[in-house]
Amino acid sequence: GNHTQPKFILLGITDTPWAQAPLFGLFLLIYVVTLVGNIGLMVLVWVAPSLHTPMYFFLTHLSLADVCYSTVISPKMLTGLLFGNKTISWAGCVTQFHLFALFATAECHLLAAMAYDRHVAVCHPLTYVTAVSPRACWQLLAWSYLSASLSALIYTGCTFGGSFCGPRRVDHFFCDASAVLRLVCSDARGSQATILGLAAAHGLGTGAVILLSYGRILRTVLGMRSVPSRARAFHTCAAHLVSVSVFYGTLLFMYLQPASRHGSRDKVASIFYTVVSPMLNPFIYSLRNKEVKAALRKCRRRM
Repeated sequence: GNHTQPKFILLGITDTPWAQAPLFGLFLLIYVVTLVGNIGLMVLVWVAPSLHTPMYFFLTHLSLADVCYSTVISPKMLTGLLFGNKTISWAGCVTQFHLFALFATAECHLLAAMAYDRHVAVCHPLTYVTAVSPRACWQLLAWSYLSASLSALIYTGCTFGGSFCGPRRVDHFFCDASAVLRLVCSDARGSQATILGLAAAHGLGTGAVILLSYGRILRTVLGMRSVPSRARAFHTCAAHLVSVSVFYGTLLFMYLQPASRHGSRDKVASIFYTVVSPMLNPFIYSLRNKEVKAALRKCRRRM
């Protein structure tokens, strides 16, 4: 089966002709803002010595993951909206899903590492230098990408390891597991269970680290006597939790529901964690931060 029809057809976000051009303009703008915001943040952290801290170390790699998995999906989606070219080769579909799974899983672990960093900084400031040392940061980063790489291989094998028959019309704007598995004519229950279990392990495991970290931060903040310090800490936690909620909420909605419940709502949920979340992260995590603003002012003065 896999060699008789070597291409898939991505049905896209909508097949309404009048909506294609407005959606192209909207998603092109979002993609450009995503690239400028995330790449700009990485360059700023690289050139500003004041931002050479564990928090911004993880932020740069979060931005890199956002740029990578957004680039894996958005150009193909934009091409389909502008030119109507909705076909994608077998190798292209496998590569697209594999890279998306790798960087999306890595982002889960990076968000957990960032939450741990903030937890140590707020709750255990005296041990921060040793607990979040450069070596510890690189170890957390290596674990994030190692676990993501292994998981992406399993996700990809489960998604594309079955037999496909009939027209390969993927009811999605990218080669996602739920949409591709609906085209498998062999028994896919084992693959679906494996993907569900692995997604639950990554999503709930890293989510638990984030919730526990911010729970401890909240308890420490409530014990502060200074009202301005408490307000600043609450503001920072709220901004971070908004980004985490958007990413995790839509991701868990997609991958922790039974296969029988997947439908047209999947496209809407997917837009949030593949297109919207990468655009928002630089603004939520850094551009409203005083350290980043100070670094930007220094860079402008140098220029």
